[in-house]
Amino acid sequence: MEKLRKTVNQIAYTPISEVLSTLSPLHLSIIPLLFLSSSLYKIALSFRHTLHHLGFLRKHRLPVPVISVGNLTWGGNGKTPMVEFIANWLANDFGVSPLILTRGYGGADEAKMLQRHFNGTSVKIGVGANRAATAASFLHKHGFVYPLDIVSFKKHIPERRIVSDKIGVAILDDGMQHVSMSRDLEIVMVNALSPWGNCHLLPFGPLREPLTSFSRANAAVIHHSDLMGPLFVDRLDYSDHHQFQNEDIMTIKARLNHLKNKFGSKPTIVMTEKDYDRDHKILGSLEPFEVLVLCCKLKILDHKEDEFKKLLIHSLS
Repeated sequence: MEKLRKTVNQIAYTPISEVLSTLSPLHLSIIPLLFLSSSLYKIALSFRHTLHHLGFLRKHRLPVPVISVGNLTWGGNGKTPMVEFIANWLANDFGVSPLILTRGYGGADEAKMLQRHFNGTSVKIGVGANRAATAASFLHKHGFVYPLDIVSFKKHIPERRIVSDKIGVAILDDGMQHVSMSRDLEIVMVNALSPWGNCHLLPFGPLREPLTSFSRANAAVIHHSDLMGPLFVDRLDYSDHHQFQNEDIMTIKARLNHLKNKFGSKPTIVMTEKDYDRDHKILGSLEPFEVLVLCCKLKILDHKEDEFKKLLIHSLS
């Protein structure tokens, strides 16, 4: 299954103009099947949006403002760091208690990471595929404040303390395709290093929706914008939320020993924080090699941060 995922991923991120010169006969042989599946997916996606637009499928409206953070392609695109940035900003700077709604996909590694980061704060983490039901449960338990006191947004809070534990804002993590919930602000994350791949829909391409879906967004945030230069590292790629098995550990250790013999020194492993939260025992399995856990934090360019916060304030008002 992992080999198939890698094959599909390689096809998805190969420009159409380079398909014949770059891909192997095996890759080329499965392109017609992927293209057919992509066409069927497009029809189903269009039908679903039409049902919502005509009112045949219900849209849930929460009694608090909703901010959606999503993307148009599969894989990591900086959604969770953005969610964390917004939640910290609302809680620490303005005394608003946010509720983060995440579906808990892939072993709920992102949810575990968020729960650890916000432990002891007023930020609440709701996990579940039915995010409307999850939100209703949290709102019933903690209560809510709406409309937001806009005056508190315009004043500096010197003590930087939480004014109320009641929920003031809901934040949808990976929410762009969750069209069954109304939102007041739609933020789309874009990876500057590999934005659209071959520009086709899943599974032939990496797009979860057509690029025309940008029309639903209020803001597009381009991350990795300062990493456009060439970079070469030795790497092993696994799909998002991959569950590591014993054979994976053996493969990783074999590569590490190869690099150690080649360069005469022990290599350092860098793994994502989500992989750590999914199975932290993997660290012990990789001894005696040093393992660093890469924690992602969102950093907005200085000249854009005030502009972005003004957009958030305007949408919440």
